[in-house]
Amino acid sequence: MYRGTGAGVSAGIGIGTAVVIREEEMVIRPDKTDDVRAEVERFRKALADTAARTERLAADLAEKVGEKEAEIMKGHLLLLADPVLIGEIEAAISGSGICSEYAVETVLGNYADVFASMDDEMMRQRAADMKDIKVRLQQALQGIRSADIASLPEGSVIVARDLTPSMTAGINPANVAAIVTELGGKTSHSAILARALEIPAVVAVSGLLEQVADGDRVIADGGEGVVLANPDETVTEDYAARRDGLLRGKKELEAYIGRPSVTRDGVAVEIGANIGKPEDVDKVLRYDGEGVGLFRTEFLFMERSAMPSEEEQFEAYRAVASRLEGRPVIIRTLDIGGDKEIPYMGIEKDENPFLGFRAVRLCLNRKEDIYKPQLRAILRASAFGNIKIMIPMVTCIDEVREVKALLEELKQELDEKGIPYNREIQTGIMVETAAAALMADVFAKEVDFFSIGTNDLTQYVMSVDRGNEKVSYLYSSFNPAVLRSIRHIIACGRKAGIMVGMCGEAASDPMMIPLLLAFGLNEFSMSASAILRTRKLITESSVKELQAVAERAMSFETAKEVEDYMREFVSQ
Repeated sequence: MYRGTGAGVSAGIGIGTAVVIREEEMVIRPDKTDDVRAEVERFRKALADTAARTERLAADLAEKVGEKEAEIMKGHLLLLADPVLIGEIEAAISGSGICSEYAVETVLGNYADVFASMDDEMMRQRAADMKDIKVRLQQALQGIRSADIASLPEGSVIVARDLTPSMTAGINPANVAAIVTELGGKTSHSAILARALEIPAVVAVSGLLEQVADGDRVIADGGEGVVLANPDETVTEDYAARRDGLLRGKKELEAYIGRPSVTRDGVAVEIGANIGKPEDVDKVLRYDGEGVGLFRTEFLFMERSAMPSEEEQFEAYRAVASRLEGRPVIIRTLDIGGDKEIPYMGIEKDENPFLGFRAVRLCLNRKEDIYKPQLRAILRASAFGNIKIMIPMVTCIDEVREVKALLEELKQELDEKGIPYNREIQTGIMVETAAAALMADVFAKEVDFFSIGTNDLTQYVMSVDRGNEKVSYLYSSFNPAVLRSIRHIIACGRKAGIMVGMCGEAASDPMMIPLLLAFGLNEFSMSASAILRTRKLITESSVKELQAVAERAMSFETAKEVEDYMREFVSQ
């Protein structure tokens, strides 16, 4: 029996027959062309074919899992239509007289190398997208068809060196028991798609293709990151029982649809979802979310060639508010800066973008073209539902007061035009900087609610770039410094009588939830698929009993001690 380990990127256990995917090798040489015009036409035909296939993949993905996940392939479509990229490839063909395959290799390969060298994780994902598009264009030029993953037999375990986003998007989840690859990471687009398709997946399994062959019996544990090939009957039965238990547990969670999020001792909380597009509301409703705790509006601005108009934004916000029929929708104003590439916005890249010109700092600097249209769109949409406004990356009270003054100005403007809006619309802040955490008592008197962003709060409190693997060991929301910050923020909010929510990943962490309940958190916001599991855990808890657990956890001096203690508590 072979046993390999890697990174579990999509939870669950898959058992099935290995289907080893080996892409046909392509030889790309700097061959010259005798007819430049004909060569450009050959490239354009391959481009059109690739774009058409990508469009079909995006549509299929949207139908299978939702519009948000389909945005990955729609991003590929935008790159395939990018006039700068296409112009550079055609210029390489025309200017140097080289064949299309080599022109694609040179131009897209260079872009991929540049993106791969960047520190920002989002940019590194762009490198993977560029390589995917490069290979698919070259395959189209050479008449090579990519492996047909869509028609695999039921019970297949895909085994590959790597899976590109386009290959993953073509998977039929009904027939694929698991995905296992030699390369990849937790944040890769393929991993994101595997989670969306709810297929167990393990990546970064060293030497996988040397050990696993077509037809082997394979078990993949996407939670533990373990891969077994040709296990004995006892091991197979053990994993099959664990898999069936997980599936039963998932089915049992459906019983929590429609149930109130109330602890055993009668403490009511709210469980909402984080979304990026209006289409994401489908999942919020499917999993019985009690609202939207975070609408990331930056997704409306990305992957496009021009700023979304006020009208476009208004329609997006109105659509979400209307569909949620009175449930709260917290809209975070634009949270973007020099770490995200949006050429049309003309944002200069900062040396340290996470400490630079971003979020509310950028918006208050560009009121006329960015902030006023967005705030006006949000105010107008508030007439159609329970919308709240949230300001990101606040560090001083002046920023909050300036935004509130701007809102008053826009309200007066809407009044003069007779345009309806919610006059009592609430304004809150994302508490994610050390400054906001330390001054939480002051901010609590100025705003209507807090929402704790644990991802960035951990980053800023611990002075850790969460994308830097060399210091990743310091990045933990269970660090006592972070926990003290969270407890302090909640205490200040509760004392002032305002709602305190959390929209970072910690809000759905089973080891963190008992602490958050004990601290007095009012609202939990998370990925929609985690809502029912979280509700089950909350309804089984007693806040009074958890007080002692929290006191014990807060007595430790290291993150490891806290994590070990909470892991043992949850397992019991």
